[in-house]
Amino acid sequence: MLAAIVAVFTLINPAFLSVRNIARIGIIASPALLIAIGVTFIILMGSIDLSMEGTVAFSAVGFATLFMALGGTLATGWPALIAAVAIGTLVGALNGFIHVRLRIPSFMASLSIGYVGLGATYILSGGYRITVADPAFRALLTVRFLEMPLMVWVALAGLAAAWFVQNHTVLGRNIYAIGGGEELARASGLHVGRVRIMAFALAGFFYGLGALLSVARIGIADGDSGSNQMFTAITAVVVGGTSLMGGSGGVLNTLVGVIIVAAISNGMIVAGLPSYIQSGVLGAIVIVAVGLSVSRKSRDIVK
Repeated sequence: MLAAIVAVFTLINPAFLSVRNIARIGIIASPALLIAIGVTFIILMGSIDLSMEGTVAFSAVGFATLFMALGGTLATGWPALIAAVAIGTLVGALNGFIHVRLRIPSFMASLSIGYVGLGATYILSGGYRITVADPAFRALLTVRFLEMPLMVWVALAGLAAAWFVQNHTVLGRNIYAIGGGEELARASGLHVGRVRIMAFALAGFFYGLGALLSVARIGIADGDSGSNQMFTAITAVVVGGTSLMGGSGGVLNTLVGVIIVAAISNGMIVAGLPSYIQSGVLGAIVIVAVGLSVSRKSRDIVK
């Protein structure tokens, strides 16, 4: 699919494959990749997380508020970087705790937490935008290494860390075990609830990282910092081939999915197509991807 997309848009406009345009795609994809990585861990368990928009916005505004309070420069405001990731992780852990301890379906618990996060964001920011113009922090966007902005390399470093957790840690193996069969995992002695909480906290960690790149990309933090991230992230995970049923796929699949979504968005802009057509195409791709990944013959009712 990715090869076909690249071929079509290159035929429409040869500039699509220029280094400059590839860098643009990287800028679009970097925050989305980190957020989608977080969603991947949840979907691998067979659950769903709809809290990323509120979590990203709250992490972004929390970072910007503390960053400016500490002087507005990276030299003095670096603790705000840690705070952003900590906020995302804590919100994720709270999300998982509510889902597990109160026995609320993950989609409902996470959707509610997302709205709580948006409300907290507006309370913290007063409804105003917070501008972060420090050149050292914005270097994530403006400084390039091997023709790519630094934020692309940060996102790839996050991908490498996620791949390690997924394939070489007990938590990663347990996430796959739950997605492959929760009852079997529980019968094997696995503490399913604890793993679920840890997975949601891990997802929140990556949402916090994604929030930092979102602020670095546009230089602004507000209630819209996480806007449209929910659809983009879940679309990328599903299009990349991670099954919504859980137990199959992974973060490398998500990388491909994010590039596909970013390439489609960028290619339609290059081709001069309006935004509503972009949304329609992405929606159609999600339907096709889910249709190909779900075996309806093995299910009497598709929930």
